[in-house]
Amino acid sequence: MPTTTCVFDAYGTLFDVGAAARQAASEPQYSAIKDDWMVLAEHWRLKQLQYSWLRAVTGAHTDFWEVTQNGLDWALAKTDHGDDIALRKRLLALYWELQAYPEVPAMLASLKAAGLNTAILSNGSPDMLEGAVKSAGIGDALDVSLSVQSVGIFKPDAKVYDLVGAHFGCSKDEVLFVSSNGWDAAAATGYGFLTAWVNRSNDPMDRLPWKPAHVLHDLTGIPELAGI
Repeated sequence: MPTTTCVFDAYGTLFDVGAAARQAASEPQYSAIKDDWMVLAEHWRLKQLQYSWLRAVTGAHTDFWEVTQNGLDWALAKTDHGDDIALRKRLLALYWELQAYPEVPAMLASLKAAGLNTAILSNGSPDMLEGAVKSAGIGDALDVSLSVQSVGIFKPDAKVYDLVGAHFGCSKDEVLFVSSNGWDAAAATGYGFLTAWVNRSNDPMDRLPWKPAHVLHDLTGIPELAGI
């Protein structure tokens, strides 16, 4: 079945989640993290994901913004910046201003020009996604941002992937799903989507029952995978 719908994870896939810590580290008043901002960013992202998984399996769902704050608080404590209230406030503010990776605007524009449906499917809450899309200036190239908030559970629960077919009325084999999270792409493979893992960090493959159909280093190859 030809691809009609291209769906993207948001954070780490379209939006650079390391940008908040990188930007703060470049500002003189937050020079305390100039040497360890990368470690801070990695801890923040990992805990954000881990907390989403734990909440999913325990049925303790909450807004992704709370999960994001919880992850940052752990990361700040881990890197000995837990008492820096101003830094915490700045990092959280910057998370609402994340920029897209350089190749994203042209890639999305080419998909739309070819008549494909385009969407975000994310753990992010609707207001977070709206802020990121607006900040990155890619709203015109996206049909919709689908949030897990409408089903009350985080990825990789199948109810999240169900949102795509429910919105577009398409079958699973019409969907190209793209994520920078290997586990997300693998789970979407198991669900029935054609998948691409954007492995920007050259990480090893996750040991799961399924594997992404394609592995890319960035998003420039997505239009070709979509059949354009």
